[in-house]
Amino acid sequence: MKLTVVLPTFNEAENLAKMIDTLMGLSIPGLSVLIVDDNSPDGTGQIADTLAAQMPDKLSVLHRRGKLGLGTAYIEGFRWAMEHGADYMLQMDCDFSHDPKYIPSMIQELESCGCDIVIGSRYIKGGSVDESWGISRKLLSWFANSVYVNMILRTHAKDATGGFRLWRRDVLEGMDLSRVRSNGYIFQVETIYVAEKLGYQVSEVPIYFADRRLGQSKMSFKVQLEAALRVWQVFMRHRQLNPSMRLPVPGR
Repeated sequence: MKLTVVLPTFNEAENLAKMIDTLMGLSIPGLSVLIVDDNSPDGTGQIADTLAAQMPDKLSVLHRRGKLGLGTAYIEGFRWAMEHGADYMLQMDCDFSHDPKYIPSMIQELESCGCDIVIGSRYIKGGSVDESWGISRKLLSWFANSVYVNMILRTHAKDATGGFRLWRRDVLEGMDLSRVRSNGYIFQVETIYVAEKLGYQVSEVPIYFADRRLGQSKMSFKVQLEAALRVWQVFMRHRQLNPSMRLPVPGR
């Protein structure tokens, strides 16, 4: 089993070395990391190169010319990982809001339950969010996942906006990543909606979602509002999808 962690970065100089050290400390056979850096002005890309030189068999870096968006970072990362033989791909944030300690349980879930995608979920039994969140923020996040997205898209996933996910290679191949056009945080909603419409099975494991401790958050009210409005765009774009529209997967 070859697992590639796809780790998009923009101004994560304070977190990157700690995250790589934590991921490697999991001692998961076949685990490697791909850092996708959007020309971070704080030197994240240079730190990534230094780390990659120290562990060339475990760590690779994709440098992009600027801040090109979360969606394209993941798509480029997924494609790179598949070209380099990954069986599973895991997407996560670099700021420790997604704790690497949950990765073994996500792998176990994927291998044992017969599902295609595993989400590290805040909104199933046992999941939770940072205690520092105020009631309005908690309600907004809960409403977005449990009411708004579900009402429009009828997704089964309880945490459709969450970005901590483990994918089987053949799912990403069958989905046809060129279908996915979102390039912000709505990317998370679009990919899970496309996957479900194509008949792939999603499972969730509970996580505690912590606020970042170091660095600057990229999630503003403007970003959240734009993502909410784009849910309708995702619905209109993909509402006709069905399992017969999967791409054929080589060797399957």
